[in-house]
Amino acid sequence: MNNPVRCFILAAGLGERLRPVTNTIPKPLIPILGKPVLQRVLEKVYALPVAGTGINLHYKRGIIEEWIGCSAYRGQVELFPEDPVLDTGGALKNAEDFLRGSTFLVHNSDILTDMDLGRLLAFHASSGNLATLAVHDHPRFNHVAVDQAGFLKGVGKEYALKPGTGRWTAFTGIAVYSPEFLQFLPEGKSSVVKAWLRATGEGRKIGTLDVSGCFWSDIGTPAAYASTLLHVLRSEGESLYIDPSSGGCGQAVMGGYIVIEKESSICSGASLKNCIVLPGSKVEKGVYENCIIGPGLRIDLHDSDMGVPREHGNLLIGTGGSDRKYFRVQRGDETAVLMQCAPGDPDFRRHIEYTRFFRRSGIPVPELVTEEPDAMRAFFEDLGDISLYNWLKCRRSGEQVEAMYRQVLDLLVRLQTAATAHISDCPMLRERVFDYDHLRWETGYFVERFVEGLRETKIKERPALQHEFHDLALLVHSFPKTIVHRDFQAQNIMVSKGAARLIDYQGARLGPSAYDIASMLWDPYCRLDEAMRARLLQYYTDRMCSAEKGFREKDFLAALLPCRLQRHMQALGAYGFLSKVKGKSYFLKHMPEALRMLKEEAACAKDAYPHLHKLVMSL
Repeated sequence: MNNPVRCFILAAGLGERLRPVTNTIPKPLIPILGKPVLQRVLEKVYALPVAGTGINLHYKRGIIEEWIGCSAYRGQVELFPEDPVLDTGGALKNAEDFLRGSTFLVHNSDILTDMDLGRLLAFHASSGNLATLAVHDHPRFNHVAVDQAGFLKGVGKEYALKPGTGRWTAFTGIAVYSPEFLQFLPEGKSSVVKAWLRATGEGRKIGTLDVSGCFWSDIGTPAAYASTLLHVLRSEGESLYIDPSSGGCGQAVMGGYIVIEKESSICSGASLKNCIVLPGSKVEKGVYENCIIGPGLRIDLHDSDMGVPREHGNLLIGTGGSDRKYFRVQRGDETAVLMQCAPGDPDFRRHIEYTRFFRRSGIPVPELVTEEPDAMRAFFEDLGDISLYNWLKCRRSGEQVEAMYRQVLDLLVRLQTAATAHISDCPMLRERVFDYDHLRWETGYFVERFVEGLRETKIKERPALQHEFHDLALLVHSFPKTIVHRDFQAQNIMVSKGAARLIDYQGARLGPSAYDIASMLWDPYCRLDEAMRARLLQYYTDRMCSAEKGFREKDFLAALLPCRLQRHMQALGAYGFLSKVKGKSYFLKHMPEALRMLKEEAACAKDAYPHLHKLVMSL
């Protein structure tokens, strides 16, 4: 459907079921990872061909008006204040002059969903319906009776749906109306449901579009709000959100899923697990678990209320790209991390053997508690939930950040010297070489999964490009080899009790040391200040010169640019595969930074790889 439509957002409600949160924050402005829910609805609506948007207001009207006046939607929406509140039907009648000129979409302001609104509009346009309700199967709210063709029959318990004549379904709070529907609404306060029934009574079609399977939440209660927040957090591939304006979290102990909204402060000695901190809160010293914290309020919930993910009763952890599953389980008085692999996964045995070898070599990896090879699972020391990626989300001084990165580089130096010196003690690792074939696989992966797969770009002059990939792989393969992690980035470094620990190392191989440095200091997940990166690079080379007599700084620096090219092509290929094939679209947010760095590197290497430079600059 290309014809512009009008939209109307219902935002006048009192939010009584969400008290005490709504005592100070009107429900449309309840934050979802830094964005009020109203903003998220407006962003979704304005992705459509919109002729205009109206919003009704009543409860805490002034606060909402002030937010709109400071938002990107200032001047783009028309406000319809109500006093007294007019209910769902009266709100539309009150805006009749605004709505009567075209088809209009109505969306509750407390609904978050990933349904396709364009599909709903197109369905309505082709249906001949007076109104089309977006419905889904949601047993708790299945109060709408429809016939076999999906047309409205009745609403609520007073309607008796005869067996075999239809089904019960739930209204999502989103509907499309033809302007003629307005004539079924009386002046003053009224319910839109009664207008539906009045229209069907006069033979008009009130149809439905079943959108079952879409994510949907009405954010109507504290538990619904908390579970929605955690769902959005996980859908973005995160376990921690901290608004940049908030402070103090660097002194707190944090675990599970944490959301800290704007202008909040966390006091030293606070311990938070599965917590939501509302804007402007001050979290005092103490233990907080499974709760919503706000100015003058604390709402305690159960982790099941919050939608904390579990499988077979175990807490599911991790949001990475792996197909392996990780759980936090109780073992006696302590917790452990259970790694569950699929049958036949060759990385299971490698993970066990590498763990033993690295721990013997003084590499800080999790302790292996016990293994159950027949079940393809193993239990490891629990290092908590704070990766370097999450640790960096707290406001910290440049000195603190640099000191932590130096810890990480010290770890890498030990891996590339002490562990590498005893590689014969681990035949499984000694035989895995990051060789020419693997390097060519990476560049092929980049082309297949990112260039052609995600960006849908046709490769011109393919033989010339392949020749450059051949030359690059030969060059990188020629560099001296040490043990390399191969995915040495911020999400694979855990910060446990202030110390950097290494995880997800089952893909380690023998390869050029510069590859891991490229992964960490040019990490798409965490952009470093250029000056800090230069100091860290010098720190690494100094440490390597001291620890390894055969290390040549000049040769290492010469290897850095080719390894950066390899690494960022591999990363972009992975983002394309994980987002498009595995459905983990949250990896796309790291793509712009990876592509920016690849373009920078391709520009530096354009004389050696002109066709690669041309391709990368076109992306």
